[in-house]
Amino acid sequence: MANNDSGYIKKVLPSKIGKIGLILFIIGAVTGLYGYIFDPSRAVFSYLTSFWFLLSIAVGSLLLVAIEYAASATWSTPFRRMSEFLASSIPLLIILVIPLLLSIQYLFVWSHTDVVANDHMLQAKSVFLNTPFFSVRVIVILLIWSLFYYLIIRNSRQQDNSGDQALTKNNIKLSIIFIPLFAISLTLQSIDWIMSLETKWFSTMFGVYLFAGATCSALAALAFISVLLKEKGYFHPKITKDHFYSLGTLMFVFICFWGYIAFSQYMLIWYGNLPEETFWFMQRWEGGWKFVSLFIIFGHFIVPFATLLSHPSKTNLKKLKFISIWILAMHFIDLYWLIMPSMHGNGLHYSFSWMDISFLAASVGIIIFMFNKMFERYNLIPVKDPKLQRGLDFHL
Repeated sequence: MANNDSGYIKKVLPSKIGKIGLILFIIGAVTGLYGYIFDPSRAVFSYLTSFWFLLSIAVGSLLLVAIEYAASATWSTPFRRMSEFLASSIPLLIILVIPLLLSIQYLFVWSHTDVVANDHMLQAKSVFLNTPFFSVRVIVILLIWSLFYYLIIRNSRQQDNSGDQALTKNNIKLSIIFIPLFAISLTLQSIDWIMSLETKWFSTMFGVYLFAGATCSALAALAFISVLLKEKGYFHPKITKDHFYSLGTLMFVFICFWGYIAFSQYMLIWYGNLPEETFWFMQRWEGGWKFVSLFIIFGHFIVPFATLLSHPSKTNLKKLKFISIWILAMHFIDLYWLIMPSMHGNGLHYSFSWMDISFLAASVGIIIFMFNKMFERYNLIPVKDPKLQRGLDFHL
């Protein structure tokens, strides 16, 4: 049965999709808990990496929703609801962060008072880096993200029933507020959770680096799901290669942006050649980590750049699906590269563990399960959005 004059027909995904997500989460959570019981310090690092993978996709997807509203884009309107579904994990982050907050002592040197007492630099940073203030910052930021998710998504869903165009105007205002707030809050989160793993290292570009990675991962998740739904006949029949070309172009732009930020951060630190900055990169060039460093350059930038460079590649659904999975995999490897060398300063051989796979499976399971739940309850496209028809009729 059609929901509106646009010709959209609501369908339901096979029940096995939700079951797959739930099974992945249960297996990942149970095996991860087993690892935590026997080796908590190792398990916490694996959990942090997968937590950030989930956070990147969820919050990055909400950013895409906000950008679509703020820019009044039309071609992306039929895709927006999928980003809303992917952002549905944001409220869960408040629960999922609790194990990390309870395990701060395994992650951060600055959480040990005896170490801080003997280090003047840590003492100077203790005003900001202390467990109570850290925990408050984390919870407040997650609550802010959850609030904006609730307000923006509520308006979008209400419009499916009422068709009230004022809801779009309200979301534009909320999105304009959220975008700069997102940049500030994600920067704070990246400093807290990842940069402060190496308390004496700093980079003024680190927040932008994580922002670029989160946006790339959110776009990749959106592109992969969009292509998959189009191939299986779930997407609106008016969605054409022109829409996917625009989506592929946006992915290409943010891959270039990520490469620019990654190179700029490295180049400025290399040129400055200050020991308090260069040791962080040196740590990721020793003990086998240089192979990961080189692979990230090749895999996170060169491969996506070359694949998405031509016009035909952006309209080839099989290529888009492949490169989306590739970008998501590279984003996880990038997060692993950012976090794991800080664990006891061990080399790559000692850093890898089956727990990395366990917690990653749990994160992927949450994404699949939540997307399936949202798909069951709400329309795949915003059927009464005032820009929808122009979005469906979009042509280059």
